[in-house]
Parts: sequence; structure tokens; C-alpha cells
Amino acid sequence: MKIECTKEKLFGAVSKAEKISGKHLTLPVLSCILLEAKKNALYVRATNLDVGVEISFPVKVDEEGIVAVSGSVLSGFLSNLYTDKNIKLETIKGNLSLTGGKTSITIKSLPHEDFPTIPKIQDGTVFHLESTDLLKGLTSVWYASGTSSMKPELSSVYMYAEDDSLVFVATDSFRLAEKRIKTKKPKDFSHVLIPFKNVLEIVRIFEEVKGEITVEANKNQISFSAEGIYLTSRVVDGVFPDYKQIIPKKFGTEVILLKQDLVNTLKISNIFSDSFRQVHMKADPKKEVFEVQTKNADVGESISSPEAALTGEPIEINFNFKYIMDCFQSIDADSVSLEFSALNRPMVMRGVADRSFTYLVMPMNK
Repeated sequence: MKIECTKEKLFGAVSKAEKISGKHLTLPVLSCILLEAKKNALYVRATNLDVGVEISFPVKVDEEGIVAVSGSVLSGFLSNLYTDKNIKLETIKGNLSLTGGKTSITIKSLPHEDFPTIPKIQDGTVFHLESTDLLKGLTSVWYASGTSSMKPELSSVYMYAEDDSLVFVATDSFRLAEKRIKTKKPKDFSHVLIPFKNVLEIVRIFEEVKGEITVEANKNQISFSAEGIYLTSRVVDGVFPDYKQIIPKKFGTEVILLKQDLVNTLKISNIFSDSFRQVHMKADPKKEVFEVQTKNADVGESISSPEAALTGEPIEINFNFKYIMDCFQSIDADSVSLEFSALNRPMVMRGVADRSFTYLVMPMNK
């Protein structure tokens, strides 16, 4: 292999791919990035067997070839190389030689034949989605997924088509987040479960992409491609809970207040919360009072009464502070509504001006 390319393009591709590769005791080649030069393009590949990525971009190819080298070493070199000149890459005696400016290095290679193939989906359902819509759907809910491998369906983001929307849902059984993105209904697409760890990689890889992303899915995999980037992820073989059953249909109490007021109130409350991060909410529409209380025997206690509009019946209920705070990144509206149905039923949070996001939090026992 003998090529020449800009540092910016090479570093951009390598830095994206390198984070997918990792240490693997039985398959050391998985810590490598595979570089393949052919037909005036360089293909940069990485995989951890759970998710794989291929990034291609035009380069000057003098000799075609392929080499597998340490992703961390290559990324480390490029991140510390300051040059505005093109970088030259060449394989010499099987190893990779790089020259940039006045610096030259050689990186030892591993047998590229051992590098796994990045699978291409065959006969899958294909549809197109704006990159902003895909990333908004994933980032709005992924944090609510579980982290345990005991229930892989809960450690996933559930994506499905319904009416004129693509719906993204995640839950760890203590809270649930749902985001609806208005879009043309994907033909023949029903649903898919994407492991939450892979969701983070999808967001990171495509966060700078503008325009449409092509999505293809079958029962085993889902792929995303745009602007020379192709990423494939395994999907979870499981059944997501029928979560709509737990969303209350009627509410006895509603509190509407500014999102920032609630954020500030909860931040103060957290200073005095106990080891369980418990906050006590008290809503009394008749007295027009909404209070957020926390108490810690070692620190003290706090009572905050942000301005709010209240309707319905009085209620007092406890929640985990962190679960509530997590969702504010997903609410674009300036005001939020907190809806309560009963003492042992979940609280439902939504933006007042934007109802596309729904968040449920289960109460805590006293």
C-alpha cells in the first residue's frame, strides 16, 4: 500500500473508528484498525463484533493494499501531529510507515486476514431518515435504558413505526422515556431493539452528518449509512414490554411550571437529599402550593416552592432525584407539566408546548 491524503480526513476517520475497537485477549486483531486502499479511496474499518464501522474517503493511491494496525497508536500519533501538509502512508515489510511534515513513524501490523468482515445486510427493510431526527430520537431516550445483561430487551432502545411517526422508547423498569419523531412511515419496517451501548456509538459516529441517513434492518442487524460512513449493529432478539399499559390514562393532579425553575429547585434539593436521592413532592391545588422537600440527617433539609399552576386533588409523593433530572435534556419546551394519577402510580412529565416526548417516573416508597 502506498497512498497520500490530508491529515484532517485521516484523523477524522481514525478517531471515529478507534473508539469502537478495543482490547480483546483472545482476538488481539480487534484492537486494530484495518486500512484498505483501493480505487482512489481509503477504507478505514473497526469492529468489536457487536458493532462495526467502515469509513471511506478519496485519497491518492499509488499502490493498493491492506494493513491492520493498532487503533490507539495510530490515533495517538495523528492527534499529536501538527502539520498542514499531506500525510504519506506506505507498507514496508508488512508494517505501516507514516510520514507527516518532518515526522516519520512505523507501526507494527497484525495479520489482516484475521480481521473480521464488516457484515453488509442482505434483504433488509430500507428507509431514509434525517440525521437530526435519528439522533434526536436516540438521545432523547437512551439514558432511560437498563444496564444489566440479565434483561437485554431492557438494555436497549426500542424503535418502531406507528402511524406517521417513528417512535423511540427505553426503560429500566423504574422510569421510561418515549420520543415520537414525525416522519414518512417506513415501508415494511415494524420494530427493532438496539443495544444501548451501540446507540452511543451510532450517535457519536453520525453526530456531524448532515442530511439523510439510510437505515436498513433485518431480524439480526441494523445498519446506518451516510457520507461515506457505514455502521452496522447487532439487534436484540427479545420482546419489549407492552409499555403503553403503564401510562396512566387519567390524572388526578397536574402541576405546570417553568422547566428552569424545576431544574434549579431540584439542584438545591439534591444538596440535602439522602443516600437514596429521595425528593418529596407536595402539590395542593386548593392552597395553590407546590413544594419540593429533601432531608438528610447529616446535612440538613430544604423546602422549595417554585411558582406553579396547579389543578386537581392534593397529593404527596416521593421520587428519585436523578431519574427526574435525566429527562430535562429531552424536553425542548420552556414549561413542563407534571401529572399525577395516584399515590403508587408513576408521574408523567411532558413539555407543555411539545408533547412528542413523554417521561414516566415510578414513585419511591417512604
